[in-house]
Amino acid sequence: MAKRKAATPKSVETLKHEEATRKNIPTVEYQAVMHDKDKSPVRVAMERRNRDLDPQLVWRGKDEQDWSDLVVQAPPLYIQEKVQPKALVDDLMRLSKASEPAEPQLDLFADFNGIPEGADKTDFYQHDGKWSNRLILGDSLQVMASLAEREGLRGQVQCIYLDPPYGIKFNSNFQWSTTSRTVTDGKAEHITREPEQVKAFRDTWRDGIHSYLTYLRDRLTAARDLLAESGSIFVQIGDQNVHRVRALMDEVFGDENFIGEIAYHTTSGSTSEYISNPKNYVHWYAKSRREMTFRRCFVPRIFNHEEPGPWQLVEYNGKRFGLNDFLKKGGMLNSPGVRIARMGDATSQRQGREAGENSAMGFSFELEGESYRPSGTRGWSTTITGLRRAARASRLIGVGKSIGLVRYFDESPYFPLNSSWDDTGGTIGAAKVYVVQTNIKVIQRCILMATDPGDLVLDPTCGSGTTAYVAEQWGRRWITIDTSRVALALARARIMGARYPYYILADSPEGQQKVAEVTQGAPSSAPTHGNIRHGFVYERVPHITLKSIANNAEIDVIWERFQEQLEPLRAALNQAAGKAWEEWEIPRDAEAKWPAEAKDLHARWWELRIARQKEIDASIAAKADFEYLYDKPYEDKKTVRVSGPFTVESVSPHRVMGVDEFDELIDPQDSIKDQSADEADFVKMILANLKTAGVQQSHKDDKIDFRTLVPWPGDYICAEGRYYEGGDEAGTGKRAAIFIGPEFGTVCREDLVAAAREAGEAGFDVLIACAFNYDAPSADFNKMGRLPVLQARMNAELHMATDLKNTGKGNLFVIFGEPDIDILDVDDDQVQVRINGVDVFKPSTGEVQSDDTDGIACWFIDTDYNEESFFVRHAYFLGAGDPYKALKTTLKAEVNEEAWETLYSDVSRPFEKPKTGRIAVKVINHLGDEVMKVFRVS
Repeated sequence: MAKRKAATPKSVETLKHEEATRKNIPTVEYQAVMHDKDKSPVRVAMERRNRDLDPQLVWRGKDEQDWSDLVVQAPPLYIQEKVQPKALVDDLMRLSKASEPAEPQLDLFADFNGIPEGADKTDFYQHDGKWSNRLILGDSLQVMASLAEREGLRGQVQCIYLDPPYGIKFNSNFQWSTTSRTVTDGKAEHITREPEQVKAFRDTWRDGIHSYLTYLRDRLTAARDLLAESGSIFVQIGDQNVHRVRALMDEVFGDENFIGEIAYHTTSGSTSEYISNPKNYVHWYAKSRREMTFRRCFVPRIFNHEEPGPWQLVEYNGKRFGLNDFLKKGGMLNSPGVRIARMGDATSQRQGREAGENSAMGFSFELEGESYRPSGTRGWSTTITGLRRAARASRLIGVGKSIGLVRYFDESPYFPLNSSWDDTGGTIGAAKVYVVQTNIKVIQRCILMATDPGDLVLDPTCGSGTTAYVAEQWGRRWITIDTSRVALALARARIMGARYPYYILADSPEGQQKVAEVTQGAPSSAPTHGNIRHGFVYERVPHITLKSIANNAEIDVIWERFQEQLEPLRAALNQAAGKAWEEWEIPRDAEAKWPAEAKDLHARWWELRIARQKEIDASIAAKADFEYLYDKPYEDKKTVRVSGPFTVESVSPHRVMGVDEFDELIDPQDSIKDQSADEADFVKMILANLKTAGVQQSHKDDKIDFRTLVPWPGDYICAEGRYYEGGDEAGTGKRAAIFIGPEFGTVCREDLVAAAREAGEAGFDVLIACAFNYDAPSADFNKMGRLPVLQARMNAELHMATDLKNTGKGNLFVIFGEPDIDILDVDDDQVQVRINGVDVFKPSTGEVQSDDTDGIACWFIDTDYNEESFFVRHAYFLGAGDPYKALKTTLKAEVNEEAWETLYSDVSRPFEKPKTGRIAVKVINHLGDEVMKVFRVS
């Protein structure tokens, strides 16, 4: 018995953007060596549109805003992680082969940045490096200003997809945690009963719709600043504010740059007291209508014999029938050789000398023995030569006093996409992981219509990362932004584990071969470079028109060649049957009473007649114009594609804890930034939100609710808060000293020590520090003598808190305990990491307790931490969901089940001891909070 041929193993690849670059920006590790001018936010002024140009929408506070340009503080962006998904998959593939080492090839990380040789790595914003896509945590307004002003991306973005909150309800655009998509507006239990499930975007606005419009106009203004002249912006919105957003975009982009309003069906209609609306909307504006990129998309035309519309003709075996007659006679539309057709018009509206019976296009034309002439202001749509060719191709039919043009369904299987999308309801094409996740098809069509491969796509409202996911699939570069750590945690996992088709590049040997196959020509011999800017090899759809038929001279050649055989047969048939038939009069079926000679001649004539028609139809199809199907590139089935390299960034560094094997601090860094006088309003706003929101940990029992919060005249302590242990008045009263960090920058250990000393001398029971981020040495500073020190991280939403309604219903101040981690020796050369849980401080008792791993969503290891960048070399996912599900199915032959299972463990795979002597472990909980510890491994 012959052995079964082994399946060809699949290779794993990524797309590369060789020509694209990005500025060298700092990692969190380099923050301490940055120049003060690079650390400080840059003031960016963006000119508002001239309000006298158009009618405009007016809302409360707009007049005061229009007194000046839009001014935005643009902070620096810091790289938190560098992720190379291919390295993670390669590691699993090697792990499945015992004979090969399990560690990934480090060269995938070695030149991740691609900074020019000899350039100073700490010379930020001065050098261009290799492109990597970007996932950024921060307020989109500040991030967009930073991209434009600091990194030179002004006018460089080809497409922006903006999905703002649809309205001002609590649940319109946020999610509690990575484990739950259930959000109900107005239900307090979703806020206070399960506070561990909240850490994301809130859109409860202080001034209702007025704040909403201000918020949106500012971001549209910043988006316009980033758009290329050929670029487009798409804004997704519900029916609640679709009219206001249209007026707002007219003001920002100009009504002359309005392209269209797309209405698409959602999975289910929104509930309403009177009538539900199952649609959402997308406003499409260009930066410049004259210069915009536009790639027409097509959708399949579906024939329904119960609702055929104009498709009322059936052609079968050389004969034409009415659709109903054909079906009544038992005809089957799916039988081989059946063609569905409709009647078009061979005339068109004309003006001047081309209109009327005696005009240049109003000549008399004879078809099948009848003479026809256009009437009124209409004229023929082509010349007399063109009409003759159409007639020879059997594309003309006399109908009453006019001529109809036959159009076949199979020659127009697609039609141009219009602005009403009825096929976007139902499934979204993948499991929904985010509460307001958009249908992939909607974003895909927008991106494909407005961009080419290699173009840059920006999404200021990341959500679950659908825009980034789609942009990656279609070979576009991407940047996505969100204030929600939950959103970024979901997006990061989704992109890291995504599997994509490997589309054949036009600029490749395989692409040249495929083009030759499709066009039935010879392959190009031009050198190839794998440049994605040349696009993919796409399927094509014929675009057969009367013009393409009229200009096809080959029809005459074929017709005349066949006539040399058909005409003698027709003459002989007429003689044998005793008839004087013209070609169009010869019946399709022979009569029973005909002599045998006539029947034979009749069959031979129709055989040649049908052969002539097939050859003419083939010529028409081959020489017709065609349209590319940009959503149908040809795929290489032997290759699996994963996401290209990307970075995770934020507007300020996260907390980093550096300890050696004895839990002692290593490599301390100084990063001192004092508050300025300009931050007085900022501190006042933080205290107001602190009073209503309280301080939250992962469990509801750990929340501190302040009964009073009053100013305190200290050097570091700015307020005194009073609360009760256990949360009710039966508990012991406690006095908390409140220390507020700066709006931009980092709180360092020295500041915390000074604040703790001041709080101790004043007799406080606990110090609560509130900051957006802390430096490395601060991480383990949780007590000074008898005084507990709590480090609460402030939600990035507080950067825009003047526009947020102070409801106390969001987790604005959250304490995330440090991870409990063990380093395990495997042998002399290898170690493993085990994560036991997270150590959480209990404010009601003053004790530290260790929780298990249930609260951890995922954790990463840099197995050779160089203190310059955190590379995700190992990734483990302990939370719900399986980001690698699709890859597991595709690579089941290349990666065994045991290797896949290691991705969902609290114990890492063994790895070689680091050459740098250090490893770094990053832990992310379900709220999206993250913390990193550095360990010395000797």
